[in-house]
Amino acid sequence: MTSKKNEAFSVKQSANKSSQQTSQPSVQQPLDPLSSKLLSSKPLSSKPASEKATTFEDHWQRRFRQFATNNEDDAGIAGWSSSGLETRLRYFKRLLGAVPDSGIWLDAGCGAGTYTRFLNQGHCTVIGVDYSFESVAKAKLRPGEGILWAVGDAKRLPYQESTFNGVLCFGVIQALSESESLVKSLTSVTRPGGQIWIDALNGWCLPNLWERLKRRLQGRPLHVRYESPGRLVNLMKKHGMVNVQRHWLPILPGRLQTFQWVLETPLVTLFLKLMVPLAALLSHSVVVVGKRAIDTGDKQ
Repeated sequence: MTSKKNEAFSVKQSANKSSQQTSQPSVQQPLDPLSSKLLSSKPLSSKPASEKATTFEDHWQRRFRQFATNNEDDAGIAGWSSSGLETRLRYFKRLLGAVPDSGIWLDAGCGAGTYTRFLNQGHCTVIGVDYSFESVAKAKLRPGEGILWAVGDAKRLPYQESTFNGVLCFGVIQALSESESLVKSLTSVTRPGGQIWIDALNGWCLPNLWERLKRRLQGRPLHVRYESPGRLVNLMKKHGMVNVQRHWLPILPGRLQTFQWVLETPLVTLFLKLMVPLAALLSHSVVVVGKRAIDTGDKQ
């Protein structure tokens, strides 16, 4: 395999610091011909036409840049609590199993690079991309030899179609006005047979349902977007994913983390898998994974 060092992306520093704070840098160009092959020559699609959608997403983009500016820890940069991020990473490690030992993987919406560095423990090439320049700059300072970093939007990825053997997108959907454009973008850059992992805040979880109802009664807009697990599964199937599976992530709040281990036992995991309605009400988040169809013979 070609050395990761020969594929390195650079995150260039702007000569004008004030322009960094007021405008989002574009995706940085790679330094070598091999990495150049990954980039698409097609123009990126335009932003959402809806003013409401743009306002919500722009608000979150500013928040993520602020998180990265004001925090040094991975969880703070990503907008999670420390226990929340640690729990999500544990769930992912168990669900994934062995770290990929070949191919090219993309961490879309990488933040400070928590999952990027985990994937980098294998022998695959890993690219971390995030629309927050500040997050990518801090991720790049952390240990992780050979990881490639870039600044870009997960909904408008600048890579060629069928580039990656696997794509990971965690902590992104709740900051978007809708999910379909993200799913379409991730699917397009995934190779046939490649995996896509997406997480979301579960819209059917009881605390999340209460938060939605409370804000509606108070006439306040939602601060994050909750997703229906079934709708996310259907979107992935619609855009060419097969063998789509849903995994429930029950996560206790920080003050109750002492008991989190109970929810992660094999017995509770099996129980929630069998009792779907109960799992939907108790699981704070959900992970949906599938693979891109190889041919028309693949079944959904």
